[in-house]
Amino acid sequence: MKKLSLFLISILFIGINLTAQDVIATKSDVTDFYKSKTYIVLDKNIFENYNDHIKDAIKKNWKATNYEFIKLNDFIKLKRDPKKTFLIRTKVRFEKDKTDTDYTFLSLLRGSNKASTMSRMPDLMSFPLSYYDVDYDKYTYKLGAIVQFIQNHVALLKKDPSISSKNVLFYYNKNTANIKDKTLLVLKEELAKDCNSLSKIKKFYSGKVKIVTKEEIEKAIINKDKDVVFLHKVGPSAENKKMRIYKLILSPDGHLYYFKFHKYKKGKKEDAFLSKDFKRL
Repeated sequence: MKKLSLFLISILFIGINLTAQDVIATKSDVTDFYKSKTYIVLDKNIFENYNDHIKDAIKKNWKATNYEFIKLNDFIKLKRDPKKTFLIRTKVRFEKDKTDTDYTFLSLLRGSNKASTMSRMPDLMSFPLSYYDVDYDKYTYKLGAIVQFIQNHVALLKKDPSISSKNVLFYYNKNTANIKDKTLLVLKEELAKDCNSLSKIKKFYSGKVKIVTKEEIEKAIINKDKDVVFLHKVGPSAENKKMRIYKLILSPDGHLYYFKFHKYKKGKKEDAFLSKDFKRL
């Protein structure tokens, strides 16, 4: 398990501001990534749908390096090789987080001869997929866009190494104003009660919104629809008064337009995209 500073979730991206337990990806790590081969680590549970979806997402969208699919046992053998890079699902817990909450991230890690644990591997980029105990089907249909985003972010670090000293959250949230030029795709079950229909949404947001199915979002990602963006919500599988809800809006081609989070408050702040979020757009 990777243990990270809770502050990281506010800026989203590992490799930007890590604690002493984690290894910052340096400028040379970013440069060397493009010379490496990326090993896509498959899930050991062959009965879940993650492996099929990540294979499909990589085959259709991975352009940054040559790649190969491997099993978890292979990763354990290869992770100390600095000439290799790994894309792997990681279990994350934030330090000083009194909720003791575990998350699932998709992490791009460089091999290291100091890699006794994954926390000692240089982290080029990690993306929050879900709370740890959430079913795979909450995010697998979005992996095509997420894989593209990871590549886009590393390309950004290569183009502008000084980004590590900037407020990354501000950098991406400046795209929020452009959402009104696109149609926002959302799932009804991920909207708060006071904004879970188009008529209710209009009270808070004048832009274009479409309430859709997971299949419609997946189709937009596969087709790389330039006219839409979609909501990616990270929430728990059960109510907990201490839980945090993370809300991201991405384009099918892997660009981030919005990132916010709130703490769950029963009867006030649901495990959902809020009317307050629509007001911010």
